[in-house]
Order: sequence, then structure tokens, then C-alpha cells
Amino acid sequence: MTSHRPPRVLAIASGGGHWIQLLRMRPAWEGCEVVYASTRPSDREDVAGAPFRVVPDANRWVKWRALWCAVRVGALVIAQRPDTVVTTGALPGYFAVVTGRLIRARTVWVDSVANVDELSMSGRWAGPHADVWLTQWSHLSTPDGPTYRGTVFG
Repeated sequence: MTSHRPPRVLAIASGGGHWIQLLRMRPAWEGCEVVYASTRPSDREDVAGAPFRVVPDANRWVKWRALWCAVRVGALVIAQRPDTVVTTGALPGYFAVVTGRLIRARTVWVDSVANVDELSMSGRWAGPHADVWLTQWSHLSTPDGPTYRGTVFG
């Protein structure tokens, strides 16, 4: 008899607004084995009882921190072996999408609702690597991506 396990999801985002938006999508992965990851240890309280990992915060201005973030997020993705990586950004999410693709996980990038005038830089970088690339603003949708399917606040 074959045992079917629930899909494994890595839900990862930088702290603050990215994290809040990621949590708004929790009903989408109900019934899945979910590991959450954020840049802020205090975000663990938001997912009490669920596996939670802290990853380094980074931005493009401090190169060594970005490199450290890439290494740690890459190691997390490889260790967890998720079937799907879901992120709302920013740089840690980008690294998770890229590494997720390397291990053949499905990847989902949802650009932040805060980016009303243009896509985020990390979203522009990650989009071409993501299996599903979404924007929360209809006027930012293009035929080549990202796609608009609504907002997590709607």
C-alpha cells in the first residue's frame, strides 16, 4: 500500500509587510506540511505550533549580508526539500525561489501590495524564475508576467 504524504510548503518572507501578506495566504496551503521562515524571530508567535526558521535579513546595499542570506536560505530550501516555495519577498524570498527551482520545487512569487507604481526589484529578479509570478495590482500585469489574480487584502 502506498502512503501519500501531504505536500510540503516553504512559506518565506522578510519581516513586516511582506510577512503580513504571506500570512494572509495561509488558507491556500491548509492540509499541507508548512515550514515558515522570516527574518524576524518574533514572527514565530504568528505561527505558533508550526515549524519556523529564522533567515538573515539582507538588501542589495550590503553585499556580504546578501551573500550570507543566499547561503542560509539556500541551505534551508535544500534541507526542507519543499514541493512548493511561496514568498511575498523580499531578498530572502528571491533566494528561496532561485534555490527552489534548482531542486525542482514549484515556486510562487507574489509581489508586495506596497509596490503600486512598479514591481519591486526583487520581484523583477525573481519573476522569471518563478513558476507562478503574481502582482497585486492589475495595471502592473503584462502578458509576459506578472499576472494579476487579485490581492491578498481583497
